[in-house]
Amino acid sequence: MKPSTKHEVQGNFHAAKGKVKEKAGQITNNPTLTAKGKLEHNAGKVEKKLGQVQKIFGK
Repeated sequence: MKPSTKHEVQGNFHAAKGKVKEKAGQITNNPTLTAKGKLEHNAGKVEKKLGQVQKIFGK
């Protein structure tokens, strides 16, 4: 698997996992879990974008 594709897949996984954590934190009224979920969701979006950029530049 190319590194760019790997980053995109991992980014999607982390974004989805972060969104689940964020919703779980909101449901349980746990601000720490909500914040961790938002952080992981955003990190996943960045990692996905990194994979897309690598694919464009062919690295």
